[in-house]
Amino acid sequence: MNDPSKTYQELIEENSVLKQKIKELEQSEAERKRAEEALRSSELTYQTIFKTTGTTMLIVEKDMTISLANDGFENLTGYTREEVEGKRKWTEFVEKGDLEKMITYHKLRRADPGYPTKSYEFRLVHRDGHQKNIIVTVDIIPGTKKSVASLMDITERKRAEEALKESENKYRLLADNIHDVVFFMDMNLNYTYISPSVKLLRGYEPEEAMKHTPAETLTPSSMDLALRTLSEIMEMEKSEQRELNISRTLQLEMSRKDGTTVWTETKASFIRDENQRAVGIMGLTRDITERKKAEEALKNSEAKYRNIFENAIEGIYQSTTVGRFITANAALARMAGYDSPEELIESIKDIGTQLYVHIEDRKRFMEIREAKGFVDGFEVEFYKKDGSKFWVVINARTVKDDQEKILYTEGLIEDITIRKHAEELLHQTLESLKKAVGTTIQVLVSAVESRDTYTSGHQSRSTHLACAIATEMELPPDKIEGIRMASIIHDIGKLSIPVEILSKPTKLTNIEFSLIKEHSRSGYEMLKDVESPWPLAEIVYQHHERVNGSGYPRNLKGDEILMESQILAVADVVEAMASHRPYRSALGIKAALEEIVKNKGILYDDVVADACLKLFREKGYQLT
Repeated sequence: MNDPSKTYQELIEENSVLKQKIKELEQSEAERKRAEEALRSSELTYQTIFKTTGTTMLIVEKDMTISLANDGFENLTGYTREEVEGKRKWTEFVEKGDLEKMITYHKLRRADPGYPTKSYEFRLVHRDGHQKNIIVTVDIIPGTKKSVASLMDITERKRAEEALKESENKYRLLADNIHDVVFFMDMNLNYTYISPSVKLLRGYEPEEAMKHTPAETLTPSSMDLALRTLSEIMEMEKSEQRELNISRTLQLEMSRKDGTTVWTETKASFIRDENQRAVGIMGLTRDITERKKAEEALKNSEAKYRNIFENAIEGIYQSTTVGRFITANAALARMAGYDSPEELIESIKDIGTQLYVHIEDRKRFMEIREAKGFVDGFEVEFYKKDGSKFWVVINARTVKDDQEKILYTEGLIEDITIRKHAEELLHQTLESLKKAVGTTIQVLVSAVESRDTYTSGHQSRSTHLACAIATEMELPPDKIEGIRMASIIHDIGKLSIPVEILSKPTKLTNIEFSLIKEHSRSGYEMLKDVESPWPLAEIVYQHHERVNGSGYPRNLKGDEILMESQILAVADVVEAMASHRPYRSALGIKAALEEIVKNKGILYDDVVADACLKLFREKGYQLT
């Protein structure tokens, strides 16, 4: 209640003061409520940030226990917040090798909240045991002993950094050890790097080489080429349609430390910044001195072979697969009767029908070429421009691409008309000679028959058997003909033996047999001067020799005896044993073959003996 002693005015003033105090109290309460609301809002904001930020965040107590963790921690470690908050210390997640460092930082930070080291890296151990690289930022919460920490997983970044470092080391190692010279220049053409291989190329150490400008390095003509090329590139660089990967490859002649020069192939392109502006030049220089020498040698060689091509006696050509000339030299044109290679190439539309006299020869040529890829010594008759004929020999080969497709045929053609005429004359001469030899032999056979009709029958049957054995052995026809000729007269030497001994009906004495054995030598003496394509005299001389050396007259062995003589020896023995003799009756073919079996490989050649036995036992051969 109001004091009654107070005046009305005093009461009014007092009431006014009370109202003011009430108003102040009301304002204070509103401010408090606003402050509380702001605090709740701030706490909610920071709690939301703490929980939802992409960064892993922790609140760590003084004893290292994790009192609060956001969802990022679960993703980072594999543990839920419920498994961690208030239950685990952060040291449990640190790799042992980093633990001591982390504990030291923790202690120092609490001893001095202003400790400067707030961010550092460590290795965190995930729930499944694998490690992650983490960068952590830690600070003390003001007025507390708690720490707030944010953790960022930099594992992939570390891997990328390691890979980049490894790549840089690898490429640095490559640049330092590559045989080619790697270089970098600024836009003023000053070297900023040259690889050590410059020592091999120019004789300078890299540090020395970098001091020389291109004007000092290149010969004047090469420097002029380099500047002109650079000017062209710079003009392109200014163009609206410039290429970002502009590069050029130049052949430049450089000076060496010893005063000599070296030819190089240099490829260079721009180094660009993030705005694609050219800020430097990088390039690769390769020594091509030997290649330049080879190119020069090839150029000289091409000139030399062009001279050979144009002046060769043989025809040289290239032709398509369908039979048209691509190139031809003057010699080929001349031998075919054309005034020039150009006329030949233009006139011959189809080699097969216009050059070949016999179209089947062209087909045969193509078949050989397709089968072998080349044709060697192919003799064929060609037409000349005027329709006359001439003989040529062709040596040719196909030229193919990487897919084995025939591109063209190239070859040499030689005119052999004169040789072919000479061969024809020689053939005629040989035929005449064969006829002469045949006549001579016939005269000799007649002489033998006039003295001993038995010897004539023996020689005829032996000849037939010897030729059959040679045929069974698949000997060439020409060799078989030689065996036939020699067999017909193999006993010609018996002309020197008295008829009384040849036809004696009783056993011969040693002296008489010695005279008989001389018929091989006598036959040789009679035939040695006879011109013949075959060694008739020697075949006759050896037909009584035996494989083991027990024969006569020279006791030859094995391969010392002609194959023709070994065949004749077996035929001679079989016929002699199977046939009648003046001094005995025929022993029969069975006994003769038993003799061959018994002495096969001893007296008689294995192959010859087997062929003879096969004729009689498997093919029904009979002496006629």
